[in-house]
Amino acid sequence: MLAAVDAVLAARNNDAEILGVLDLTNQTEAKFGATHLGDAIQFVANASVLGYDVHAAMVFYGEPGTPSLRAKDCEQLWAQYGAALLQP
Repeated sequence: MLAAVDAVLAARNNDAEILGVLDLTNQTEAKFGATHLGDAIQFVANASVLGYDVHAAMVFYGEPGTPSLRAKDCEQLWAQYGAALLQP
């Protein structure tokens, strides 16, 4: 897991895509533009308090074949490395 964390921290400013987030207000999939990986992790980790369902959320980043991050991954990464994920 430590190598995976190092890879995420190294890629925190790379582009990422968030998919599978449901906007509970209008019951539709939320659409997001490209964002930095650190910002994507922060959003998914905190989205439930903002009125989103993230049980099916996935964050894609890096080269094809790079493992995606699920909501639980984002919550764990944000809880342990929050500030570091947002540093330039």
